[in-house]
Amino acid sequence: MRMFIQRVSHASVTVDHTRISTIQQGFLVLLGICQEDTKEIADKMLRKMLNLRIFSDENGKTNLSLKDVNGALLIVSQFTLYADCKKGNRPSFTQAGKPDLANELYEYILAECKKEIALVESGSFGAEMKVELLNDGPFTILLDSEELFHLS
Repeated sequence: MRMFIQRVSHASVTVDHTRISTIQQGFLVLLGICQEDTKEIADKMLRKMLNLRIFSDENGKTNLSLKDVNGALLIVSQFTLYADCKKGNRPSFTQAGKPDLANELYEYILAECKKEIALVESGSFGAEMKVELLNDGPFTILLDSEELFHLS
């Protein structure tokens, strides 16, 4: 599982010229799911993401988590985080999770986040989306379950 986390001042998702989601201060999370991912891996990744201390405290130090600042979450499923560009110029996506598994885990992650964060918005799984954001910092972090938890 890969989470491309961007600290944002605001972010939104538009599908077919209609804005379907919008947040103010918080995280825009682009979520990639691979075929080997499980709810257990998702739980570990969620703990790490939700507890990241990347918001500034009163002294300007990055000591505050998303919950500490009452931040919002916008989570967008993005299989292209598993693009393999080793051969040729056209990416392969064979490592990405199959749609049924990926959608199930995506919905699970959204539900789990809603238990802890007041505002959790989402993209539209499998849809062509336009994602807009104002990256705050810029501050961007990539969490990869294989690297974090030595899963390979």
